[in-house]
Amino acid sequence: MTRHKNNILKDIKPSSTYKYDAFISYANEDTDFIVNELIPNLERDENMTLCVHQRDFIAGEEITQNITDGIHQSKKIICILTRSFLDSYYCMFEFNMARMESIYSRDGQNILFLVFYEQLRPKDLPLVILELVQKQSYIEYPNDEQGNVVFWEKLREHLA
Repeated sequence: MTRHKNNILKDIKPSSTYKYDAFISYANEDTDFIVNELIPNLERDENMTLCVHQRDFIAGEEITQNITDGIHQSKKIICILTRSFLDSYYCMFEFNMARMESIYSRDGQNILFLVFYEQLRPKDLPLVILELVQKQSYIEYPNDEQGNVVFWEKLREHLA
């Protein structure tokens, strides 16, 4: 069964054009950061197109289908890591679907990038997230004016 599923996924070719520059995975508790900082900094200032579940998911469609479609149609996936993210079933589902997308549909290309919006101890993180941290595929949100400038520059570089 696994071999059959793997063969099906191998036949899916990555699209050279994506509907979104990035799929943003975040917990509902962090909506203020997304609406007040992330969207203005990336969409308004950089003309990027983000897939944000509260705005871009199709009403009436199953949430899991919306998630997989959003990830498949996005060039990169950004996970906003907080305790709420780690506790959310759907956030972890999005994270795992993004991992599968990078392995099976994008030839192992790392499309996942983590933003540590809160201080989290390594012992509180699942091993799959720690693997990405070891690959330097993350950035910490500084929450101070000078650090924020560098943060947004680094995030833009990753999405470019």
